[in-house]
Amino acid sequence: MAPKKKVAVMTSGGDSPGMNAAVRAVVRTAINMGCDAYCVYEGYEGLVRGGDLIRQMHWEDVRGWLSEGGTLIGTARCKAFYERPGRLLGAKNMVANGIDALIICGGDGSLTGADKFRQEWPSLIDELVANGDFTEDQVTPYRHLNIVGLVGSIDNDLSGTDATIGCYSALARICEMVDYIEATASSHSRAFVVEVMGRASGWLAVNAGTATGADFVLIPERPEEHDWKEKMSLVHREMGKRKTIVIVAEGARDKEGQKITPTEIKDLLSDTSENGLALDTRITTLGHVQRGGSPVHMDRMLATLQGVEAVKAVLEATPDTETCFIALEENKIVRKPLMRAVKETQELAKAVESKDFTRALQLRDREFADSLKSYHITTNVTVDDDKLPTDKRMRIGMINVGAPAGGMNAAVRAAVAYCISRGHEPVAIHNGFAGFARHHGDKPLGAVRPFNWLEVDSWASKGGSEIGTNRELPEESGMELIANLIEKYQFDALFLIGGFEAFHAVAQLRRARDQFPSLCIPMTLLPATISVNVPGSEYSLGSDTCLNELVGYCDKIKQSASATRRRVFVIECQGGRCGYTTVLAGLSVGASAVYIPEEGISLSMLHADVHHLKEVFNADRGQSRAGRLILVNEKASKVYDAKLIASIIREEAHDRFESRESVPGHVVQGNNPSGMDRCRAVRLAIKCIQHLENFGRNAHNRVKTDPSSTTVIGIQGSEIVFSSVKQLEETGTDWPNRRPKIAHWLEVRDVVDALSARPAYPKPEKSLTGLIAKDTKRGLA
Repeated sequence: MAPKKKVAVMTSGGDSPGMNAAVRAVVRTAINMGCDAYCVYEGYEGLVRGGDLIRQMHWEDVRGWLSEGGTLIGTARCKAFYERPGRLLGAKNMVANGIDALIICGGDGSLTGADKFRQEWPSLIDELVANGDFTEDQVTPYRHLNIVGLVGSIDNDLSGTDATIGCYSALARICEMVDYIEATASSHSRAFVVEVMGRASGWLAVNAGTATGADFVLIPERPEEHDWKEKMSLVHREMGKRKTIVIVAEGARDKEGQKITPTEIKDLLSDTSENGLALDTRITTLGHVQRGGSPVHMDRMLATLQGVEAVKAVLEATPDTETCFIALEENKIVRKPLMRAVKETQELAKAVESKDFTRALQLRDREFADSLKSYHITTNVTVDDDKLPTDKRMRIGMINVGAPAGGMNAAVRAAVAYCISRGHEPVAIHNGFAGFARHHGDKPLGAVRPFNWLEVDSWASKGGSEIGTNRELPEESGMELIANLIEKYQFDALFLIGGFEAFHAVAQLRRARDQFPSLCIPMTLLPATISVNVPGSEYSLGSDTCLNELVGYCDKIKQSASATRRRVFVIECQGGRCGYTTVLAGLSVGASAVYIPEEGISLSMLHADVHHLKEVFNADRGQSRAGRLILVNEKASKVYDAKLIASIIREEAHDRFESRESVPGHVVQGNNPSGMDRCRAVRLAIKCIQHLENFGRNAHNRVKTDPSSTTVIGIQGSEIVFSSVKQLEETGTDWPNRRPKIAHWLEVRDVVDALSARPAYPKPEKSLTGLIAKDTKRGLA
């Protein structure tokens, strides 16, 4: 037999949350694909020193790593690797261990060093033979080095990817801290200057500003076109705000390229001279708090899926394959040329140094440019520069439908901000279609009323739905009444935010247009549901918040299970008849099994999983972290719920281990939305209003024939798209199960099973339906 391929993984540069998840994924995927897995401890230093810093890893060695912050295999600066003799030692240690495939998780500097190492590899091997370290026969199997990069950086500073491992955890820390700061700032009517990381990248600052509704953001890539001090003096407390929040990246510059310091900003805001602002101002530097702590769900998922893809890429690479890194484009994991991204990142830094800020922004990814634009739209609300002519201004109704989801308020706030900046009139429809139908004319406050921007401006970080929401559909409220009310309140467009009920509502309104002409107005839906079951999108607002809450809950449960060593917890997950939340949470917590409605549950499946658990616990000899989790969707089966599954496991364990069930329930809807949900809410909401704006007023005739007049905005792969509701109704919706026909995330379930070493199990039989079921029961089929 040919010797096993040996794949090594190392972390380098600054640590970031999610690195351990990436190492775990690489180790287990390599073993699962028949390779030997190695870890290089202490980064390039370990590669140069060798010895016990290069260790073979086994399956159990990475148990429990998903929830750990930092990097458990260490990272260290290594000056020796900068020079060829150091790289020669690294090559010698790799050949000595039989390794010729290397996956490196680090920043652009670490990955640049990796590519140089690969380029020099043939000459390094020749030198080792010439020096007598190895014979020609010994090095023959290692003539080519394959390297794949994973980008670990909280700054999100590498071009070519929307997100890097660790950036969402850092964003979560910043949002949490700024949320706390806002409360005390408002109480004392103070200004706060919050410095965040980002020497060459303003991603954290921009997204934190967008997510928290900060009044001012200063970044390296795009300084204010005018004097920032003058502008800050003008906008600091417009419209009677009690607080001022300024977020500044550590590498922020003015238009002349001069560094802007927090102290400089504080001095401006607290100036007590005659023309000064005289604000009581404080500086908060978050520092390394941003790096620390357990990774959020998004970083665990990103690191795991990218780690799996990295192993596939390094095994598929040939001597002619260009060194690649694993990137994220919106919702899609892709391979991209490493050195092109590094070159663009270096060009960006040079553009900032040379004050070519237009070029610097061009070199950032599309998501960053979108986020920056969205931030400016939501902060420059009262500026008249971008208002439309009076005859093009619209009256836009905004309504939430379905269960509350994190990010709904951020979406409404962004939509209102854009409307005001363009001269449109945004109107709130409170408490869904029920409020619209039965309380629109209540006194003193009806369900239909204009927004107060000063109130709405504080909604960026709030959970739930400030304008209320419920599940009632237009046909339940009375379609004729809804149509008459739309005419009465002279709506030119309708913006809906919600889950499957909202999708169903738009479908009903669209179908009723022939009967009620007042419904011939453009409508668009922004999906917001923890279930992620709206056709037309692979993402919904609230899903990231839900997954963070569920993952945190599971971490605590798993800690309890591990402390007692031999215990299995069966956790029931929400999600309706869609298993998205269950599968993605299973990926992030290392679940032993996930049960979802798309597949169902059978007794033979449970038997196989119980048998596997017996083997696992039998092999355990007092090891820590031996607790196990099974996640089951609330509607995976009509019979086998979490309690019954836990009881079956407990009975079949015969006192060899224990089993408990746990139901987090509505806790998973979360409190404050995650930074990711807030930022995506802002971006997508603005795009929705821009889409409606394209139709203008009095567009009845166009609306009747244009399929894009009723749409769902969604992320599909690497694109943000508007999908026709008519087409989704007819071809994309599994109506009986209230979910899309195609589940983009189903392949992730295979990753969950592979990384938990779940053995093959009998697939549940599909239930018969209709006449076939009746005839079979009667023995006629």
